[in-house]
Amino acid sequence: MHARCRLVSGVTTVVDMAVRPTAEMLRDPISYARLLRRVHDEVLSGEPASHAPRPVISESWDRSLAARVDPDSKLPPQVYGRGELDDVRAAHPLAPVLPLLRETLVSIADDAQHIMIVTDAGGHILWREGSTGVCVRADRVGLAEGTRWAEEAIGTNAMGTALATGEPVQIYSAEHLVRTYHTWTCAAAPLRDPETGALLGAIDVSGPLRTVHPAMLALVTASAGLAEGQLRAQLAVRDERLRRTNMRYLESLRGEPGALLSATGRVLATESCEQLPATVEIPASGGMVVLPDGRLGELEPLREGFLLRLRRSATPRGAAPARRLNLTFLSGSDPVATVDGREIPLTLRHAEILTLLALHPGGLTADRLAFQLYGDAGNPVTVRAEIHRLRTQLGSDVVRTRPYRLAADIDADFLRVRDALHRGAAQQAVGFFDGPLLPDSESPAVREERESLVALVRRIVLDSADPDALWSFWDTSCGVDDPEVVAALCDALSAADPRRYVALTHQARLAP
Repeated sequence: MHARCRLVSGVTTVVDMAVRPTAEMLRDPISYARLLRRVHDEVLSGEPASHAPRPVISESWDRSLAARVDPDSKLPPQVYGRGELDDVRAAHPLAPVLPLLRETLVSIADDAQHIMIVTDAGGHILWREGSTGVCVRADRVGLAEGTRWAEEAIGTNAMGTALATGEPVQIYSAEHLVRTYHTWTCAAAPLRDPETGALLGAIDVSGPLRTVHPAMLALVTASAGLAEGQLRAQLAVRDERLRRTNMRYLESLRGEPGALLSATGRVLATESCEQLPATVEIPASGGMVVLPDGRLGELEPLREGFLLRLRRSATPRGAAPARRLNLTFLSGSDPVATVDGREIPLTLRHAEILTLLALHPGGLTADRLAFQLYGDAGNPVTVRAEIHRLRTQLGSDVVRTRPYRLAADIDADFLRVRDALHRGAAQQAVGFFDGPLLPDSESPAVREERESLVALVRRIVLDSADPDALWSFWDTSCGVDDPEVVAALCDALSAADPRRYVALTHQARLAP
């Protein structure tokens, strides 16, 4: 029985029985590659196909073919010569995190006969390091520095597809549109600017088909999270410098409401203000701004950033006050939500949905939410059903639709940590941190946020060498059995501090 077919972009594809990689398939990558090549040939020839490509692959093929990429004869364009690359690299915002990526990925890639690649947002390969033998093979097929690997240039590939979708992806063998790369497997994750959310580029690990490993996508995704975390930490340092430089302007308001903004409109500090959005949209003409709640403000340009002067205003007559939603998701116990002080029992899935909606104040579509919750296996129908149940529990005025979003004043422990990290308020971040975000969650997006928060707070704590901060972090499930944290705690506590004996005793228990 053949799968049902439909015509997309002039190519016959199939809509069910998708070929999804399993651990069993990947134990025999050669046989799996044969299956993928058969699917590739059947789908592109228009023949009835026994299996379908994964949706992410099918959609990428459509985009690539629409860009007139030839599956039979194509090498990536060489855009930058050797002489140009040094200047492009030095100016690129990912240059500061390259040492971290090297430390995280290059040795692993080298051992596994892979190479690590870093691109810019346009898909140009800026850095490539790893196994010498694989680098030689990569040169033969144009997988080299200075070439462009966007989908419209070279078809479906992990780097280009990650940049096109904004999501991590692993491409196996004949899932590449161009046949030249059917002997390759690659995994890539996008990297975003922590200030604007714009794509900065992608990191990728590529290697010969026989070396495929199912954990490579998770490794690349985690490395991307660490790199973005380091960029956020660097942004926090710049923000703190800007706050110190410009605080005198805020103080000059003498109690009148106002705020210090970065050059992109992020709120860095406030004075006598009601709640402000995290970012104020800066009009091209400057001057007056209107906040989402209707308040008016005047922008005064500074050497770096802006001073926002707000007009005092009362709540409009007849306007219902926003509901108050509190989320406690960082403790080791069950997640807790309260609406206007009333505690609401939550399932883990509902807590995951609330987490993602809180992290995306602009809202998410059902498809996007399904992907963030379940990955490729996500089903928007399931998400719609869960949202219906959640709205019944919390109220339709708290969870809105089209797109799904939270319409309440949100006080979430993980957002407090996030905000403190973004503001560079290290001690506040440590004080707010009470453990990992929803530790039982397997949602890809929640897991990424959880790992990022833990890594950032841990780094701040270790760099501070502050005994109280170390003790606070050690007292969470993230730090209690972390040898480096325990060692730093023992070093930081004075001999007269009674906590030192507790820490030394625990360190002895951890010793092999």
